[in-house]
Amino acid sequence: MAVSAGLLMVRTLGGMPQFLLAHPGGPFFAKKDAGHWSIPKGLVEPGEAVLDAAIREFREETGWEPTGPYQPLDFVDQRRKRVHAWAFEGDADPATLRSNPVEIEWPPRSGRRVRFPEIDRAAWFDPIAATAMILPAQQPFLLRAMAWLAARG
Repeated sequence: MAVSAGLLMVRTLGGMPQFLLAHPGGPFFAKKDAGHWSIPKGLVEPGEAVLDAAIREFREETGWEPTGPYQPLDFVDQRRKRVHAWAFEGDADPATLRSNPVEIEWPPRSGRRVRFPEIDRAAWFDPIAATAMILPAQQPFLLRAMAWLAARG
């Protein structure tokens, strides 16, 4: 099973928590919205610490520098991979997103290579909206982050 790691940025606005989620770029996801957003995440490289991978992936996929402390959110199993996550408090303007490019063959078996940003947009969501927008397999991260925020008072 592949291992992936990511970070969930959280902020409080008007006393209400908000979560920063990312929408995958590329032609496959162009018309997909609710249920397709994710935490910024990616594969853990051989020999790389899982938290280090989460920080690296967040930086590569958003262009923002995350700062701890990081609250472990455990892991979920998502389509042939295990995704580890951490929450951290921060703030970022989604308009400043600068994602790393990826290249795929598109359309499939066409021989044509297309480059696009790995994440095409990011947005802040309140807990209810975030639950509707995030991949269903990643919904536990939102619940665990809410419990962490509630425990802190």
